[in-house]
Amino acid sequence: MKKFAFVAAVAGAALFASSGAQAQSRDQIRIVGSSTVFPFSTAVAEEFGRTSTFKTPIVESTGSGGGLKLFCSGIGTNHPDITNASRRIKQSEVDLCAQNGVTNIVEVKIGFDGIVLAADKSAPDMTLSLRDLYLALAAKVPAPGTEGGAGNMIDNPNKTWADVNSSLPNRPIVVLGPPPTSGTRDAFNELAIEGGCKTFSGMKALKSSDGSAYKALCRGIREDGAYVEAGENDNLIVQKLQANNEAVGVFGFSFLDQNADAIKAHSVGEGADAVEPTFEAISEGSYPISRSLYFYVKKAHVDVVPGIREYLGEFTSDKAWGDFGYLTDRGLIPLSEEERQKFADDAAALTDLVLD
Repeated sequence: MKKFAFVAAVAGAALFASSGAQAQSRDQIRIVGSSTVFPFSTAVAEEFGRTSTFKTPIVESTGSGGGLKLFCSGIGTNHPDITNASRRIKQSEVDLCAQNGVTNIVEVKIGFDGIVLAADKSAPDMTLSLRDLYLALAAKVPAPGTEGGAGNMIDNPNKTWADVNSSLPNRPIVVLGPPPTSGTRDAFNELAIEGGCKTFSGMKALKSSDGSAYKALCRGIREDGAYVEAGENDNLIVQKLQANNEAVGVFGFSFLDQNADAIKAHSVGEGADAVEPTFEAISEGSYPISRSLYFYVKKAHVDVVPGIREYLGEFTSDKAWGDFGYLTDRGLIPLSEEERQKFADDAAALTDLVLD
């Protein structure tokens, strides 16, 4: 375990001071990052602006990777104060932050989310295993009659869901999902695509012999049109599903929850053990494509840009992220009471990030 405790407060103050009047000109919190966390962050920002003496924070949906890149680009009013993420920050991103003087970071886990496979209400129901998703969307798959591994991989030939699994409909594989900068894409690749890849014994063996090749093969998404990068706007994916009932959309549970009158989710899992993405299934961990949600705070900006401490207090209040808080109405799956207390304490104390 490594603790990233540096002198960012001193360095940050110096950088802010060097910008003179500019540092004092920004009186609004700026937040970037995950499209999945965006509706939760926006709800908190609006409540914060309505009930406090501070201006409503500006929240932008840039994707988790894009947000962390902006967040790590430096200290000062030209750079965001907080970034939302639908995955945990990577060591490489912590290193990038440090290179640019962003060396004290506060991590707050806010809850859980499920990644859903959704379609228009008029589309036929499907039950998709992780193996089905891998065979439908991976760039390369095991050659017929093999279990994959070195020398046994071919370009994905599957054109329809029936090609993947004869029990599935004979409909074209058209999946609308997020781009590589998205935390949802990272999590989907890891939990769903790699999860299906691991069901082949040859791929398990490859993981032991050549981890880099395994990762490339088990997380690489095809680029022949079956998977369509639909941008960071999950609401746009919902609209496209309504316009094309042959398409399947990949996005967070909250967007399914908010559009349940127009779209539905496919179950994920094996046969009778398949699970629908519900609040309860994600909360208890039985839904297989679930992940944690976070935001990160630039400690050097606290007490320089007004309202950051108070915004953290609002987000980590029971009325916001509690079991019956207003964020659960937006589709957030809350943490346990113990975890909520831990991260509320971390936010209040501005505890430095610890990566395992």
